[in-house]
Amino acid sequence: MTTAPPATDPRPAAPTGTSVSPTARQVWTRTRGILLALLLLLAAGIAVAAIRSGTDHGRLDPRSADRSGSRAVAELLNDRGVSTRVVTTLAAARTAAGPDTTLLVASPDLLTEPQQHALREATRNSDGRTVLIAPGGPSVGTLAPGVQADAAPSFDSTLAPDCALPAARRAGPADTGGLRYTTDDVRADLCYPSDGLATLVRLPATGGDTGTARSGDTVVLGAPDILYNDRLDDEGNASLALQLLGSRPHLVWYLPSLSDDSATDTGDRTFFSLIPSGWLWGTLQLFVAAALSALWRARRLGPLVPERLPVAIRASETVEGRARLYRRTDARDRAAAALRSATRIRLAPLVGVPPAQAHTPEALLPALSARLHGDGQALHTLLFGPAPGDNAGLIALADRLDALESEVRRP
Repeated sequence: MTTAPPATDPRPAAPTGTSVSPTARQVWTRTRGILLALLLLLAAGIAVAAIRSGTDHGRLDPRSADRSGSRAVAELLNDRGVSTRVVTTLAAARTAAGPDTTLLVASPDLLTEPQQHALREATRNSDGRTVLIAPGGPSVGTLAPGVQADAAPSFDSTLAPDCALPAARRAGPADTGGLRYTTDDVRADLCYPSDGLATLVRLPATGGDTGTARSGDTVVLGAPDILYNDRLDDEGNASLALQLLGSRPHLVWYLPSLSDDSATDTGDRTFFSLIPSGWLWGTLQLFVAAALSALWRARRLGPLVPERLPVAIRASETVEGRARLYRRTDARDRAAAALRSATRIRLAPLVGVPPAQAHTPEALLPALSARLHGDGQALHTLLFGPAPGDNAGLIALADRLDALESEVRRP
């Protein structure tokens, strides 16, 4: 009794493929290190911002009771009949300037150049006192003409007066150590020197072009320490602060703000002029470093080193994969060339032709014709002819090449 063979599905089997798309687990494994580093940087940034915002909150603000605030000196001035008013705009500061007013500028370097000139014009002939707290090179030359800031700050915090200014002599040693200044004005009082350079400068006002003396003056203070709540009771800080700020019945405390409309008036300044030179040079250095890194990575240090595959791949899988690529792109010419080349390489040693001449028709075809007693033109068309025009022709070519190789191998 015979049994019928099992029925087979006439449809061709779908080719089995291997997905190369990474799984979610693989993506997480590859990116978790980068995500962790970003989270750590974010947490560090938030921590630093929180710490700095906590320590600098209300700095030099007469309404703040924090360590770096100035509420204590404002209360002491109020007890002595000096009123304190806080302003945050240039317009309010210019309006408040007058003979019975002391104008304190908390952060002169925050003022733009047009703001500095406008403030100087308002205070020059006001007959009041202007106190500049730690002005640097960007502002001291405009707000206190003739005064220059030294590049190196003082290394000493507490300094002796060593000058004839009555307020400084009565206060004695104070924490004025910070920025240091020089001036060519022979009328200036240079106090609290550090290595020969003053940390407190008082400039008497003059009457414009006439040069006559006026009652107003400008005080340049190299450090804000004497105004801090936690430093006011050290040395002669309180005495010096009260004398410098209490010479007039009114004190206007100017805290420059970025919300001030006058801060946006930059004149003809361009975007690049607003960027500090250090950032420009730093960006240029980064570009140079990136170019050098690219050149270094692009250099060939030697021949390529073959690397063994981590897993063994069957030859049939490689052949099938390459065949699918040829089929997907309709590359019948490449497939036919590969079949003919492989056949010629296998036939050459069978008919006594060196492998180096396997692809030369003048050497291979005569040897094959002598071995098979066949037509040389037919062999030339089969081994070196044009590519087939369709898939059926490609299959027929593969069958004919197999038949030729079998016939050559037949004893």
